[in-house]
Amino acid sequence: MTRKALLAVALGTLLAGVGCSHTKEGAKQDAERAAEKTEDAAEKAGDKAEDAADKAGDAVEKAGDKAEDATDK
Repeated sequence: MTRKALLAVALGTLLAGVGCSHTKEGAKQDAERAAEKTEDAAEKAGDKAEDAADKAGDAVEKAGDKAEDATDK
């Protein structure tokens, strides 16, 4: 999910009445927590994508090394 989609889900949940309080301050705190959770989820997703890209790059490099070794023999 994209960061915007996660934020939309979090805010939609708040608007549906799920929260710790019906006060203005409670709603503000809920929104801040939802934004933090969304940001954390987006960061984790970004980290996973970066790790996958690193692994793919390593695999390509390893395959290139094997091909180079095979042509050297």
